[in-house]
Amino acid sequence: MLATQNPIEYEGTYPLPEAQLDRFLVRIGVGYPSRDAEWEMLDRRLERQVDEVTIAPVVDGPTLLGMQRAVESVHVSEPVGRYIVDLVRATRETPRVQVGASPRGSLAVLKLSRARAAVHGRDFVTPDDVKAVAVAALAHRMTLRPELWVQRVRGDDVVQEILDSVPTPAAEDEPEAAALSSGDA
Repeated sequence: MLATQNPIEYEGTYPLPEAQLDRFLVRIGVGYPSRDAEWEMLDRRLERQVDEVTIAPVVDGPTLLGMQRAVESVHVSEPVGRYIVDLVRATRETPRVQVGASPRGSLAVLKLSRARAAVHGRDFVTPDDVKAVAVAALAHRMTLRPELWVQRVRGDDVVQEILDSVPTPAAEDEPEAAALSSGDA
């Protein structure tokens, strides 16, 4: 599921209810391109000489399914898994939030951190993987207190505060820990 939102043109549109927002894995702000990237966009359009864009596939179906299966084999140690739980629970306990992230938020952080580890060539998740995906996975899943809107506090800010306050698990030798937990040692 993919949706776009232009924060400038709210007229005639309504924000999605919390239950619907919770079904999106991440919310990512794209922003404006850099000067060079915007020129590159114009340059490509000039070269094409038509508005229509032909999009070439970057991966076929079976390869995509294989990539999804590979992410499922990425190890998450218990301390890292409990760190995910603690972060999400903190969204429910902070006084800055009316409604915190649901367990679906925990699942989103788990999925995204495993995918990030795989993209970085690892078969185990680190706390840094969790930290890297937490804002995108959790910020849209919370309902902030109304007074924070006036102060221009965003969900991103609250998740960052939580990341700064929840203790990070001690580093461990993940591959060795994975072998021990599976009984291979």
